[in-house]
Amino acid sequence: MNFTAIETTLLRVAGLTHAFLDPTPQNIDFGIHLQSGFAEVRENGVYRADTTFVTGDVLRINVQSGVVHYLKNGDVFYTSSAAPSFPLFLAAALADLGATITDATTAGSSRLGCVLVESGISPPGSVPVRADAVVSGLEVPWALAFLPGGDILVTERPGRVRLLRDGVLQPEPVATIPTGETGEGGLMGIALHPAFASNRLFFLYYTAPAGSNRLDRWQLSEDHASAVFESLLLDGIPSSPRHNGGRLRIGPDGMLYVGTGDPGTADNSQDPRTLAGKGLRLRPDGAVPADNPFPGSPIFVTGVRNTQGLDWTDDGTLAITDHGPTGELGRTGHDELNFVRAGANLGWPTIYGCEGGAGLVTPAIVWRNAVPPGGMAIYRGSSIPEWTGSILIGSLGAQRLVRVTFDPAAGFAVTSHESYFAGQFGRLREVIQGPDGQLYVTTSNCDGRGTCGAEGDRILRISR
Repeated sequence: MNFTAIETTLLRVAGLTHAFLDPTPQNIDFGIHLQSGFAEVRENGVYRADTTFVTGDVLRINVQSGVVHYLKNGDVFYTSSAAPSFPLFLAAALADLGATITDATTAGSSRLGCVLVESGISPPGSVPVRADAVVSGLEVPWALAFLPGGDILVTERPGRVRLLRDGVLQPEPVATIPTGETGEGGLMGIALHPAFASNRLFFLYYTAPAGSNRLDRWQLSEDHASAVFESLLLDGIPSSPRHNGGRLRIGPDGMLYVGTGDPGTADNSQDPRTLAGKGLRLRPDGAVPADNPFPGSPIFVTGVRNTQGLDWTDDGTLAITDHGPTGELGRTGHDELNFVRAGANLGWPTIYGCEGGAGLVTPAIVWRNAVPPGGMAIYRGSSIPEWTGSILIGSLGAQRLVRVTFDPAAGFAVTSHESYFAGQFGRLREVIQGPDGQLYVTTSNCDGRGTCGAEGDRILRISR
């Protein structure tokens, strides 16, 4: 599919070459960068809408599932289902000879299209599923790690690593880590060493009392009842009462991935001198892999605001969620899901929402209203066959489980999105598939932003 631009002295006409032969709108996403002027939307020569532009504004034409969206700076100003044979007439001033029209793919987008959910979160899902409590009585269970033999380690944000055995929460913590738990900080991510079965090593990410986020390696006892500190892998990751990231995952390449936050200082995300606002990649021994995109640096992805969700598609592409702004730079909402490779830049704070730009990733889907996303997993189990291959995202503020389907053959374009358990269990944090093929979700109602009942927080198992 080719994007064409016909330029004259007074008029610029943008069209899709395929549309002359095929009247059905195809899934596309094009970015048009103007210096000044205005844009008119015409369908078969009939005026429909227009909008003005100033230097730096970005116009996008996005077609998803037969619906054409015209966006300015990430906001839709006209929607249509008409075939876009000549979807856009750009009337530009004579001085606007420097305006450029570019395919968003060559302008840094990693995929075609960005689905903008303009109202609500996602429509109710239709798959008959249920959620059963595995255990209750927890305090902000942030992450889970499944051990060989069936035991589960649980991190609680105040600084405790707990053991769940045969569905029973053991009374004594496996380990207690002193933390600087304020706001969103504290004990967060956990991940098992790839060779855990032989060395019993695991990783923890937490906010230290001194005021920075740290990555430690610990060793679990043979009976799983206790653990000892083994080594410090990373220190000095900036922290604050908000935006600490915290997710740990072992990738399909056997490397340890760490999601960090900005933390409340947006410019950190684009600054290569700090590990804040990044996705990091380390060897299990803490060394920097030789094939990282920035030599000698653990930085794998930049431009992150506050990620808590990481997983991988079958071809090794990283799926990563990010929290949208809560007032910074006059922006709110626009939480997002991205598909990225090594060296990708998610764009915060340069862009947000469905915006794009040179060298910056355009998200796969953006929710205008705040989700915001907690943990995330690509479901590969069989107990809910309709969900196999789907992304499941825990929603904190919107209090539901969001399911997103995508097409790897079409640049990971989002094909549908829906939600489950809206308001039933409160804030949802961790989302992870267990070795039994079941999906597990933790609640986060005792984190100061939810309603912490007598049962405390829970671990839920999702099934048919």
